[in-house]
Amino acid sequence: MSQGSIAPQPLTPLHLLERSAHVYGTKTAIVYGDLRYSYAELATRVERFARALAAAGVQKGDRVAVLAFNTPALLEAHFAVPMAGAILVAINTRLTAEEVTYILQDSEAKVLVVDSDLLHLVRRDAEADLRCIVVTAAPGAVAGGRLDYEDFLARAQLDDTALPALDELDPIAINYTSGTTGRPKGVVYTHRGAYLNAIAQVLTLGLDSSSNYLWTLPMFHCNGWCCTWGVTAAGGTHVCLRRVEPANVWDLVVREHVTHLNGAPTVLIGLFNHPAAQARAGEGRLRIATGGAPPSPTLIAQAERSGAEITHMYGLTETYGPFTWCEWQAPWNKLGPSERARIRARQGVPHLLAGEVRVVDDEMRDVPADGLTMGEIVVRGNVVMQGYYRQPEATAEAFRGGWFHTGDLGVLHQDGYLELRDRKKDVIISGGETISTVEVEQAVAAHPAVLEVAVVAVPHDYWGEVPKAFVTLRPGTTAAADEIIAFTRERIAHFKCPRFVEFSDLPKTSTGKIQKYALREREWAGRDLRIH
Repeated sequence: MSQGSIAPQPLTPLHLLERSAHVYGTKTAIVYGDLRYSYAELATRVERFARALAAAGVQKGDRVAVLAFNTPALLEAHFAVPMAGAILVAINTRLTAEEVTYILQDSEAKVLVVDSDLLHLVRRDAEADLRCIVVTAAPGAVAGGRLDYEDFLARAQLDDTALPALDELDPIAINYTSGTTGRPKGVVYTHRGAYLNAIAQVLTLGLDSSSNYLWTLPMFHCNGWCCTWGVTAAGGTHVCLRRVEPANVWDLVVREHVTHLNGAPTVLIGLFNHPAAQARAGEGRLRIATGGAPPSPTLIAQAERSGAEITHMYGLTETYGPFTWCEWQAPWNKLGPSERARIRARQGVPHLLAGEVRVVDDEMRDVPADGLTMGEIVVRGNVVMQGYYRQPEATAEAFRGGWFHTGDLGVLHQDGYLELRDRKKDVIISGGETISTVEVEQAVAAHPAVLEVAVVAVPHDYWGEVPKAFVTLRPGTTAAADEIIAFTRERIAHFKCPRFVEFSDLPKTSTGKIQKYALREREWAGRDLRIH
């Protein structure tokens, strides 16, 4: 650094709120039922929250947990907790009391902010190391003897006392993985990574100060794909939503002039199969980003008919949410609806601030960009986790070879666009042939009676394993197993088609992902499970 130069300002999402409060002070920042907060009011509430935490003994580096729905308190925590120098632990609201206890104890949280409707998930043995529990009450509820959230904020002293100084590489959040194969791991995000992915969401989603963003995606999931900070950066309006119910979602889309929402494919299937989806077909364009699993071209085409535009994003908890997206090319506008939908289902290219992505074989060599050769997707760059919290061995294993190993299998097309094909643990090896369950699922999903589908490997005496499709039908429709199998045989190679079809509801994780492992374990019970 030359003499007299000034050190650069650290990259932190806190500056995003500071700027929006200055530029858009009187503009509505938060909508929650009849409640409205301007950006100036939001900034004041956040500072009160931060100073209340400091007064409660929270110091730099302490963990503050929040167990709440997509309400203003959780949004405010995304700024207030780091402003106090602490690290936010946003907990999945769909976990069991045992899982919540594990996260509170593993993160060594000092303060818990909890929605009154979720107090039953907080066990007594989880409270031992907490300095205080602050309850944000559901409408009409009372705190029940705990510290009330609004009182907690109101008693904070707004003065010139300095809050902790921050470095951009300080942790800002710890997000716990779903833990389907063991105890969940805490994924550490930094201020720098959160800032960069927040700005990336502004760019990729097309957010600006006229945007009204509906919170159908859980804020606890990768900090809402960093949209908690991104929508704020753009000066958009956060439309908070306590529960995702299709009728209520479509009502808010119309009433609050919603321009953007995000969600997993399973959430979107519920939305676009609701009668209200067709009723708004002539309304303004609704921009939707989806991720967590590849959306079927059928779902994408269905959304387009309802006046919505779906963009697929790809990432993991370890990449702050979205890392790649299907960046649209103008020549594709001339293609037919089915071809456009097929391209939109791709995972695309790294966003502007992400970094690099490769598809590699077991020796870390790049596979051909032919759209056919599968390999593992590995990434590195600006929005990859700092590491797993207090798990150095797991961190080292995840970053072997200098790249983060996603455990996902994909192909690269000639144009360099990524397409996800499977999880390593889900791919089917039948008679030596590799079968992508995603490819089979998309073929089955094209059937007009199919609402949702999951394909897994099941044992077979001759081939070793073969595909089986678990199908949920659309209400009021019927289909036979033979009909589904024949339908797929018209679309993909016969050896890839499901040998069996079972009609049932699909088990799902707390974030809406289909639990293929549960289906697979049931089918392989009493036999040796495959190891890939």
